[in-house]
Amino acid sequence: MSDEEELQTIFKRGSVTYFNSSVFFPIGVRKDATRLYAFVRVADDLVDSVPQKKEKFYEFVESFREARNGKYVKDVVVNEFVELERRKKLDRKWADDFLKSMEMDLGKSVYKTFDELWSYTWGSAEVIGLMMAKVMDLPSESYPYATALGRAMQFLNFIRDVMEDVSMGRQYLPLREMHKFSLSSLCPAEVAEKPEEFREFLREMVRKYLNMQREAEKGYKYLPLRYLVPIKTASDMYLWTAKKIYVQPEVVYRLKVKPSRERVYSRAIRNFAGYSLWRFLLPTLRT
Repeated sequence: MSDEEELQTIFKRGSVTYFNSSVFFPIGVRKDATRLYAFVRVADDLVDSVPQKKEKFYEFVESFREARNGKYVKDVVVNEFVELERRKKLDRKWADDFLKSMEMDLGKSVYKTFDELWSYTWGSAEVIGLMMAKVMDLPSESYPYATALGRAMQFLNFIRDVMEDVSMGRQYLPLREMHKFSLSSLCPAEVAEKPEEFREFLREMVRKYLNMQREAEKGYKYLPLRYLVPIKTASDMYLWTAKKIYVQPEVVYRLKVKPSRERVYSRAIRNFAGYSLWRFLLPTLRT
């Protein structure tokens, strides 16, 4: 397996929706997105494994620091990301903050407030949005929307992955919000006793995600068509997931709601056709 194939395999294993959507990027950006998400996925997998691979995580962090300082390391994921960081002039603090959030997963398991949660999502998701903005050479005016989109998508992940997180002893959705619906935990036993409270709570969380997503979409104006299609496609698939969960909140205890590859590709084609036609007609409509 070549280095490129290894990175693609890691990326695909970590996020099928992102991977399938990234197919529609120009090849250069697609390769850089693969370098970025392979790095992110390896670190995330180490802290999410059962049991957690704490020592391997710190070895990974140390390899990254050594490679960043010019030392050769035998880790293609690290080497490729460090090359990307240098070439695209990514703010070094972004990767540092990402790794700090991953380290939080080794010790912190419960979030009481949104403020606590957002301190985590800054490193776990929002800086990833900033890195992608730099990879695509977007203007700095787009950065607040890049972070907003990263936060929104991560928040939906927390909603979608409730059962997975509970099984690992984690509680990302804030306790303070749960208490408003007379819930003290999201353990299946309590949810079974309070099904209506759970449904209303999760629907409220989905509504919050939808508001966050709408705010992030204001940044689409900074995206050229070649980037808009894959990013909007990924966002559309998250919206599809959110709607499925809103209709039937208890589904999160039975399966991980994800769109099929065919659905992703179909949406991408529709987005490309729709935006291409709109941009073709726009000059005519203005006359």
